[in-house]
Amino acid sequence: MTTVAVLGAGTMGAAMARRLAAEGFTVRAWNRTAARLKPLESAGVRTEGGVEDAVRGADAVITMLPTGSVVASVAERLLPAMGEDAVWLQTSTVGGPWTDRLRETARHAGRTMLDAPVSDGGGAAERGALTVIVSGPEPAVERARPVLAALASRVLHVGAGGEASRIKLIVSGWTAASVAAMAGTLAACRRLGADPAQAAKVLEDGPFAMPYALDEAEEVRDGARTPGFPVALGGKDLDLLIDELGDAPGLYRLVRDLLERPGGEGLGREDAAEPPLPEQAP
Repeated sequence: MTTVAVLGAGTMGAAMARRLAAEGFTVRAWNRTAARLKPLESAGVRTEGGVEDAVRGADAVITMLPTGSVVASVAERLLPAMGEDAVWLQTSTVGGPWTDRLRETARHAGRTMLDAPVSDGGGAAERGALTVIVSGPEPAVERARPVLAALASRVLHVGAGGEASRIKLIVSGWTAASVAAMAGTLAACRRLGADPAQAAKVLEDGPFAMPYALDEAEEVRDGARTPGFPVALGGKDLDLLIDELGDAPGLYRLVRDLLERPGGEGLGREDAAEPPLPEQAP
């Protein structure tokens, strides 16, 4: 595979496009808002004004778009334009039901879609250190392997259907709960005048340690953390998980409420690890 179309130039899509270009792929990018494409040109990415122009002749097509309905509308244009041997890597987090619909749409068009949501943020994409959870037919996964290897340090093939999107939401629930626990712990330390480093020391070598949350907490304490888990995105993933579960466990709803409070105050792009928390309990 040598030519890749990246549809969606938000934080993650742009990072993926830059990474692939740096790895020697011919990359064409399209975005609904054309102004977001301009910075990619200096990274060697060719920008296109239409979905069809970006997709035509590409060996792989990556969609990194905000919702299932947006992906579906773009799919109506990309599927007829992509080659029969090309592979569609649907990396957007859209949940299971939308994934099933998109897979069926691709099947009717005679094209192959891999359900391939990613874990980690744009910085990991720039370094080629993403985790990609992928489901779909083995031959298509192998055809897409060069692209996946350029973007990810871990590629987990978890099934032949839409299993990857379900696992991604489950992992997102775990991550959001871990981040919420860490943020609450730091807030409690502030309010009670306790040293968060000492609280972390008690946890770090014990059975209740969560390395991810402890690492994030240390970065927050040191002022070295680059925001990477926006409140709005964490809330979106939890909404998808809660909707799909129906009778969702109370933990997911509780964490969603914790994220929703700052998000509802116009802070949806704030980092979930450092949401504005009141200094005094209500």
